[in-house]
Amino acid sequence: MDINDIKTVAVIGAGDMGHGIAEVALIAGYRVNLQDIKQEFVDKGVNRIYESLEKLVSKGKVEAGHFEKIKSELLNPFVNIEDAVSNADLVIEAIPEIMELKKATFEKIDKAAPKHALLASNTSTMKITEIASVTQRKDKVLGLHYFNPAILMKLVEVIRGDQTSDETMQIGYDYVIKTKKVAVRVEKDIPGFIVNRAQAPSGVLLGCYLDNNIATPEEVDATMRSLGMPMGPYETMDYTGLDINYHASKYFAQAIHPDFATGAVINAKVEANEFGKKTGKGLFDWSNGRPTIDLSKATDKIDPMDLLAVNINEATKIVEFGACSLEDIDVAIINATGNMMGLIAVAKGIEPADLISRLEKLAKTYNKEIFKPSKMIRDGAYR
Repeated sequence: MDINDIKTVAVIGAGDMGHGIAEVALIAGYRVNLQDIKQEFVDKGVNRIYESLEKLVSKGKVEAGHFEKIKSELLNPFVNIEDAVSNADLVIEAIPEIMELKKATFEKIDKAAPKHALLASNTSTMKITEIASVTQRKDKVLGLHYFNPAILMKLVEVIRGDQTSDETMQIGYDYVIKTKKVAVRVEKDIPGFIVNRAQAPSGVLLGCYLDNNIATPEEVDATMRSLGMPMGPYETMDYTGLDINYHASKYFAQAIHPDFATGAVINAKVEANEFGKKTGKGLFDWSNGRPTIDLSKATDKIDPMDLLAVNINEATKIVEFGACSLEDIDVAIINATGNMMGLIAVAKGIEPADLISRLEKLAKTYNKEIFKPSKMIRDGAYR
């Protein structure tokens, strides 16, 4: 089997990620079966695809004739999951980040999909090996991790589970390239993979700022925006959903280290169902649209370099695990975030002694083991 055998793609979950993943496949000319558990969810996903495509047609990025073909032929909505995967060559799951739910879903997909079909998860944090464990085709299970919004963000992480075959990895990689995305291979099944794993420690540090009243979300975001970031870190958390952040952090805390658990402020927001954009309120008020950040509130209460340092540290650990190369880190970060520079490129300009000192101070100040410098940093091997 090779990339030319992939004709029909089933996308399980029509929400924020699922409908975007489906749209990417449709634009590339694939037949797409889009499934969700309720007709209203499927209809909403289809409508969002159509609205997005209308804009792309108006901008000349998608041909009007292709849009008509998508509507009349290529996009097929389903509520029944067995029907949705019955003729699929590739299945991409994009449902909530709850392991038991993913495993139950993969068990159903495995029984109903053709024997040759590859099964992929869009999970942003969870081990592909564990998801694959409930199937009878562990060699055909992989991760295809897209970033939000999938139609705009370039990166897709292609993740190898412990039993994923070389053929499956190659087809997954080729599929990503064929849909005009940037593919980075993740060769070891580590929780969080590259981008989310590398960026997770700064989320922990941001939680420390909140819990210790170091600075307000607006002050931090104004500071980061003043450095050229299009969206500050707290607004980004609200945009993607504090509930998503909570579930990912909970999983990291169990799978990697307890230090990754969310702090008291985020926990309280999640318990109050204040998830951010999707609920109208989170760390900011979204009831009137995107929150306005007063850039004059930029502060020296925090040092932006601290947020970079803890992420650089984690990035070197990913390379130590053998998941990818130092170069892959930067390709992934740049294409998933829109940042001008990758973490390793930034790190190369920092003396190891300075980075070690900064990390040790943060580890001590906030009592976080995960902030302690890696062997690669202690050895200066990142430069």
